[in-house]
Amino acid sequence: MSTDKQNIFPYTPVFIKLLKGPVEYLEKTAWEQLLQYQGELSRFLQQLGLILILEKEDGYAYLEQARLDEEENVIGWVRRIQLGYEESVLLVLLRDMMAEFEVGEAGARELVKKRREIKEYAELFFRENASRVKFIRDLDRLIDRVEELDFLEKVEHHEIPDEQRFRVKKIIKARVDNEILENFKKQLSEHAVGRI
Repeated sequence: MSTDKQNIFPYTPVFIKLLKGPVEYLEKTAWEQLLQYQGELSRFLQQLGLILILEKEDGYAYLEQARLDEEENVIGWVRRIQLGYEESVLLVLLRDMMAEFEVGEAGARELVKKRREIKEYAELFFRENASRVKFIRDLDRLIDRVEELDFLEKVEHHEIPDEQRFRVKKIIKARVDNEILENFKKQLSEHAVGRI
């Protein structure tokens, strides 16, 4: 039994990809379809209660659910990720690394860090004390969890786990915006002053 391909929208493959999660410029075919059919796809998504968020400069796109009413009710199209406190802290730290990278590394497009470098960066934020020891000890598990959530991508396998390299995905900027980042830094500095 053959299907009538003329009835299938040309942007259907990228629409299905977007339902599963963010699309990045590194996925060349999907990215080109996204750019080519952006207008038609946006109009189609609007009818479904979805909004296309396309960050061309950073090279990622994702779907947001439109609000249906004042109570913030939405249609449950898009998978919502619940993050624990420690995962949220690690995301904020990775976002801070991204901010520093974007200011300093004009030549490179992607931020790639070794597991060891991510752990060292986290340790700079948290002085070793009783309330932070567990966080530092759990960093390997947290890094793995953030990779599962698709904010990190392993780019190099290494027999020494601390030497594994990860690409920090720019979609992290959608989850942790500048305001969240600044509030977190302010809370950290207030906490540090309170302990002195």
